[in-house]
Amino acid sequence: VQLQASGGGLVQAGDSLRLSCAASGRTAVRFDMAWFRQAPGKERESVAVITRSGGGWLYADSAKGRFTISRDNAKNTVYLQMNKLKPEDTAVYYCAGKSDSGWISLDRTQYEYWGQGTQVTVSS
Repeated sequence: VQLQASGGGLVQAGDSLRLSCAASGRTAVRFDMAWFRQAPGKERESVAVITRSGGGWLYADSAKGRFTISRDNAKNTVYLQMNKLKPEDTAVYYCAGKSDSGWISLDRTQYEYWGQGTQVTVSS
């Protein structure tokens, strides 16, 4: 499975962005899909995850109330709608896929497929 993230850019605080992650391969719809981010000098951290059916999701505290994860399995695409962006949201955003059928998780060590990342920069 290959994952291709897109949609990043340079925005001002308070603006919105929608990231997309296109997955190749017919089995991608069987994966829980997540977004992670990594700011310079910091560890990669979780943002949100959505189950393979799209019926369940989890958010990191930093994303709750501002970000929404969704997916369109017909298009093999996962989205991250980010509203009310803050300068501290500046990071490279990565999408990732987890193929096992265990509990939904924001633990990055459980994700075996990763996209290349898309840069999000929020100016104050």
